[in-house]
Amino acid sequence: MKTLFMGTPEFAAESLRALLDAGVPVCGVFTRPDKPAGRRMIVSPPPVKTLAVSRGVPVWQPEKLRDGTALGIIRELAPDLIAVVAYGRLLPEEILAAPAAACVNVHASLLPKYRGAAPIQWAVARGERETGVTTQYMAPELDTGDVILTAKTAIGETETAGELHDRLMVMGASLLLETVNRLKDGTAPRVPQDHGQATFAPILGRGDGQIDFTQTVQAVHDFVRGFTPWPGASWQSLRIWKAAIDGDGRSPGTPGSIVGGNGVVCGDGGVLRLLEVQARGGKRMGIDAYLRGNRLDLI
Repeated sequence: MKTLFMGTPEFAAESLRALLDAGVPVCGVFTRPDKPAGRRMIVSPPPVKTLAVSRGVPVWQPEKLRDGTALGIIRELAPDLIAVVAYGRLLPEEILAAPAAACVNVHASLLPKYRGAAPIQWAVARGERETGVTTQYMAPELDTGDVILTAKTAIGETETAGELHDRLMVMGASLLLETVNRLKDGTAPRVPQDHGQATFAPILGRGDGQIDFTQTVQAVHDFVRGFTPWPGASWQSLRIWKAAIDGDGRSPGTPGSIVGGNGVVCGDGGVLRLLEVQARGGKRMGIDAYLRGNRLDLI
C-alpha cells in the first residue's frame, strides 16, 4: 500500500522506521520545518526528516498546508494511504480526502479520552492507571475520527510521562503497522467514538508546571510524574524531577510547609518527599546533595 507519511518528533520517527523496516512502500514524508534547538539554538532537522533522509525517502517541509502547494505534491505522489503521527498540524479536508484508501492517525491515548496535543502528560498528571494508543480514520475535527485499532497498557505507579512516552512510541509504531496491514487486506474495522465520553489534553507550555501543594499528596505526585520531563514540575524556583509519597501518615502542617528536611506537606496532610531537584541555573541532583548547601524552607 503506497503510503505518504506525515510526522515530526521521535515519537513519529519510530512509526516511520517500523513501516520502512516492514517494507511498506513509503513514497514520501511531510514533516515540520527545521527549527532552532538546544541551548545554542542551532537550527536542526526534526527526527522524522533525519530518518527519512538516511533511508532515501523524499522529504517535504511545507510552511503552509492550505495554499494548494502541499495538495499538489500529494496529488502527484498519488498515495493509497496517508499515515499521520504527531505531525503537529491539522490537515485541511482536501488533504484528508486525497489518498485513495484512507488517511489514518496514531494517537497516544485510548480515544475518546485525552484528545489533543499532550495526551501522555495529562493521562499521568490526572492519575490515570491505564492508557494506550489508538489508530483512527482522520476527521476534520481534532481526534474525532472513527477508531480502527487500540492497544492498552497500565501506567506504573511511579512512571513518568517521559518513560510512558517511550513505551507508547513503540506500541504506536506496532499498531500503525498492523493497521496498514489490516487496511491492505480489507479487515480494518471502523468504530465510531462516543463523543460524550471525550476528555481533552491541551497543549503545554513552559509555565504550566507550577505545583499546587493544596492538592492531595496523590494528586501532587501524579502531577510531578506527568510533567516530567516536559514542561517540568516546579515549586517556586526549584524544579522537582523525582518525588515519592511518604507512607508514614499525615502531618498537621500547612500545605507547602517543610517537614523532615525533604518533605512538603500537601492539602490532605500527606507528605511528598522530594528525591531529585534542580535549582534555577543549577544541575539536577539528589536531594541529599542539594540539602548540603541549601534549605527547602528558604527557596
